[in-house]
Amino acid sequence: MPEPSDLQTTEEALQSWREAERSVAVARRGRIAAEAAAMAADQAASAAAATATAAKSALEAMAFAETSAAKTAEAAKLAALSATAGFADATSDASLAEVDEAVAHEGYRAAVDRARDQT
Repeated sequence: MPEPSDLQTTEEALQSWREAERSVAVARRGRIAAEAAAMAADQAASAAAATATAAKSALEAMAFAETSAAKTAEAAKLAALSATAGFADATSDASLAEVDEAVAHEGYRAAVDRARDQT
């Protein structure tokens, strides 16, 4: 059994108890803050992984869009060349038709002149 001089008074025991309660409260707040920090770090890691995945997807989409744009440009070039060739053919056909029409018109005039001369 402790010596009477080693025993705490009620006031001292209450003071010790209050100090212990404060220490427990501080420790609990520290534990709660550490848990919150750990959860925030976990969420930040998840967000970073999601951002990396999104960036990779964006890079793949950019490469796909670049390839698609190049193919579209090539198709437009071919369409323009085809249209130009079609225009050239149509112009040539129109010129030949005009020559044929002029020759036919001249043939008609010659036939009219011959018919007039025979009368």
